[in-house]
Amino acid sequence: MFHSFKFIRTSTGNIFYFKTGKSLFISCKNGAIYRSCTTTTVHGKDLQFLQRSIVPTNHFQDSLPRLPVPELDKTCEKYITALQPFINSEQLKKTQQIVDAFKKGEGLQLQKELQASNAKNKHTSYISGPWFDMYLKSRVPLVLNFNPFLAFKDDPKPTYNDQLLRSTNMVMSSLRFLKSLRENILEPEVFHLNPEKSDTAFFRKTMRLIPRRFAWYGAYLFKAFPLDMSQFGNLFNSTRIPRPGKDELQVYPDAQHIVVLRNGHFYAFDVLDGDGNIIPPCHIKDLINYILSDSQAPPSHPVSVLTTENRDVWADARSRLEKLGNAEQLKLIDSAIFVLALDEETLGTDLIKSGHHMLHGPVHNRWFDKSFTLIITKDGKAALNFEHAWGDGVAVLRYFNEVFTDSTKNHFVGPKTVPVNVDASHRVKKLGKRFLLLLHFFLDDSMKSIIKKAEENVKSTTDKLRLDILQHYQLHRECIKGFKLSPDSVTQLGFQMAFYKLHGKLVATYESCSTSAFKHGRTETVRPLTSATRRCIEEFHKSSRPSNSDLKNLLKECTRVHNQLTKEAAMGQGFDRHLFALRYIAEQKGMKMPALYQDPTYAEANHFVLSTSTLFGPAFSGGGFAPVVSDGFGIGYGFLDNSTGCLVSTYSPHRDGAAFVDALQSSYDDIYKVLSNS
Repeated sequence: MFHSFKFIRTSTGNIFYFKTGKSLFISCKNGAIYRSCTTTTVHGKDLQFLQRSIVPTNHFQDSLPRLPVPELDKTCEKYITALQPFINSEQLKKTQQIVDAFKKGEGLQLQKELQASNAKNKHTSYISGPWFDMYLKSRVPLVLNFNPFLAFKDDPKPTYNDQLLRSTNMVMSSLRFLKSLRENILEPEVFHLNPEKSDTAFFRKTMRLIPRRFAWYGAYLFKAFPLDMSQFGNLFNSTRIPRPGKDELQVYPDAQHIVVLRNGHFYAFDVLDGDGNIIPPCHIKDLINYILSDSQAPPSHPVSVLTTENRDVWADARSRLEKLGNAEQLKLIDSAIFVLALDEETLGTDLIKSGHHMLHGPVHNRWFDKSFTLIITKDGKAALNFEHAWGDGVAVLRYFNEVFTDSTKNHFVGPKTVPVNVDASHRVKKLGKRFLLLLHFFLDDSMKSIIKKAEENVKSTTDKLRLDILQHYQLHRECIKGFKLSPDSVTQLGFQMAFYKLHGKLVATYESCSTSAFKHGRTETVRPLTSATRRCIEEFHKSSRPSNSDLKNLLKECTRVHNQLTKEAAMGQGFDRHLFALRYIAEQKGMKMPALYQDPTYAEANHFVLSTSTLFGPAFSGGGFAPVVSDGFGIGYGFLDNSTGCLVSTYSPHRDGAAFVDALQSSYDDIYKVLSNS
């Protein structure tokens, strides 16, 4: 039975905390005792675990190769090559002189320092520490500056696109993923170059027999490449805590509850019992249903808005909250397995409205510091909004795809699930007064003013954000592959062409590439703007264009160069992270900043007007992020069912996103005509 039950009334909302004991028995209204939801299996499968891999989850971790430190000469050469398409010849000549001096002087010294540090820290990668610091030292707000969103497809069975049913089923699948991960029986993350050979029972049986320190090499013989899974440890029970100057990442592995946000009010209940087992799905459903039945209006001073603030402002506000006696409430949120946001909005098929909602949403119903928030709207639309410091796309996308597949396949609860008669309201009324003062969110007038200021600040920023959407149904993934071109390179070429159509020039462009093939790898930059894309764009826009055959050859060259850059980035042979790490060492050593980093060209090269990123998977229906610079475009793109989709974000009045989408449509039309014209 429930052996303890806490009710927290706050001036900013209520936190309800249900704690279950080891038993799965509850009292029904008539006083009889019944074992609720006695099923230990779902459709003949173990309820507690999503997977039972015979190869342990972390089997390959010890033997993963280390991220290589690139050669200084090659990094400098690649940097200059990347500048050529958009830096004028006079400026490029000056920068070449600065780079030549750098690689013979300070750069050489910094390279030796980096190599020495890397040799001393064989447990990690040279970029891991500096990259964590980059995120955690940043003082800008998380919302729009860092947190992206990923939207799920609808459940294929319309009946289950109900807020209560979908949230219950997705919570269940999340917990099954969590338990499989913790028990080391979640399938290891492996990239199969030849799935017919390696994604097999024989491969797995062979791998489990190979000692951990040699496991990666065994997989390599099958042309299978295990990926780093160190970030998975921060996926659950994790949060970013604001501190002056630099934030902290904290994990609370023993916590057994989730936090639910609805109308700006916090609720929490244990989803694992005293033995660490998932409580029955019908219990979760009834508790969520109780929360959905709460008719309280949103709080006048929602504490959650503080997570949208400048990090130093939020750090100071959090310290004030704790001094006012709110430390226990904050820890309850921090330590939760994850946050489930139940929103009152109905999104329907309005993609623009959905993008705004999932990206920056009703800020009173978000806690942007958590590793991720699972958002589910009134009409069952679902998405993840995730904090970025702790990890990148590999861990998030694995969770994202697994939870969608499991929750839509198994349907742990449905329209006909019988309630278990948990009289939650009675328990709250009965036990609430006992804890009324103990866990009260105390807010003084000063704190209320800080919250109101935070609301004004975030509204001022989000009001300037514009989202525009393109769905191109001709130039989709399979179509492009049919022309023996890279879908990613052609999509990226379209971005360059669209910008050129509008502005008659080209600009620094960022594309993210994972380096998770290496221990503690993060990301590397692919620079899609190349001399090949510039030539191609210029030829496309000539009044007397070359023949279709010549244009196709230019497109092929764009793909060749882009594929090479992507391969180099994935193998840790890009130049951006290397230059970043060298600069980080100079700062840490208190050295005079080398001229390379003070060169206006370096600033222009890293002012990413076009910031792009893609994710692709069976559960993906869209995603996006804000621009990384005020005069930029944030372009989240993906390949959906027979279409290429792009969510383009801009800040008004700096850029016109609608005009860019029109130019992008025209560019893709133009490319398609060339490719389809034999």
